Amino acid sequence: MRVGLLGTGRIGLFHASTLAHHPAVTELLLADADPARAQDAAARLTGGAARTGAAEVTALATVEAVLAARPDAVVVATATDAHADLIVRTSRAGLPTYCEKPIAADLAGTIRALREVDRNGTALQMGFQRRFDAGYTAARAAYRSGELGFVHTLRTVTADPAPPPAGYLPTSGGLYRDCLVHDFDAVRWVTGREILQVYATGSNRGEPFFSDAGDVDTAAALLTLDDGTLVSCTGTRYNGAGYDVRMEVSGSLGQITAGLDGRTPLTSAEPAGPAAPEQPWPDFLSRFHDAYLAELDVFLDVARGRRPSPCTGHDALEALLAAEACELSRALGSPVAVDSVRSAAALRALPAQEAAR
Repeated sequence: MRVGLLGTGRIGLFHASTLAHHPAVTELLLADADPARAQDAAARLTGGAARTGAAEVTALATVEAVLAARPDAVVVATATDAHADLIVRTSRAGLPTYCEKPIAADLAGTIRALREVDRNGTALQMGFQRRFDAGYTAARAAYRSGELGFVHTLRTVTADPAPPPAGYLPTSGGLYRDCLVHDFDAVRWVTGREILQVYATGSNRGEPFFSDAGDVDTAAALLTLDDGTLVSCTGTRYNGAGYDVRMEVSGSLGQITAGLDGRTPLTSAEPAGPAAPEQPWPDFLSRFHDAYLAELDVFLDVARGRRPSPCTGHDALEALLAAEACELSRALGSPVAVDSVRSAAALRALPAQEAAR
């Protein structure tokens, strides 16, 4: 296969390395808004030790050059503000596409891009890597097998060890859209249920640049699913113990936890409890390394028509709707129904002449 990869920043370079060494990939075409960075990525991937069986890696000057080369599939790992346009362009070109979340920074842009994908009938897989993590997969299997009995409560944690640079915040979308959106998608995927209502709050105890950007550095949300299950989701940019991402699924007959292992940055307060790990998870790339490999392996099967997308653009839309509802709930100080956000977003996505009717 010939694969185009757009964006060679941190996650883009990781994906590029995965693809360059994947047995199904014969040629990898790179492009970046900064052509020099794409050239550097290509040099790093082709230099050093012998690369028996590895793909040919070429850096092209522009996104247009990559698309003109007619690859068999495209991976989008650019800055967020380019995602929607690239999804539309690859869809019109008939190219199966993998894209890091989100589709767009806003709901209206997300809906417009998805309409184009649906119109063209192209495959789109979104980058929610927790769906490919062994622990989350096991939690899903336990939930759906019935071994936990009826599930009444889920608890999720997403905690970064240190805050991002101040310059990242204005384009991040905020803590709910940037971080907890992964939890919202994982909840839907594990349970197979929809999020009906959210009640969210947030606070700022750290650097003032969070509040300056209209964001929070710590957040909590209570979700109600369509079967009455309650879900608590917490997130923070300040977890000095390490990178911590977990999901607890509790039922009438038992409970199971994803993300609890020897590197989870937890210290027991009990005298006989486990001590803090010597090497806690430092970041998302190390914690979800295997999941990132697995999701691109699956995407290559999707691109070859061997299976449908396991995480569609509409899945990404549902998670973003929950995140938007959380932002609104935080502002209002009251619960918000996800469908109310959906209706408003659909209206905003209409062409001006239709919205005015």
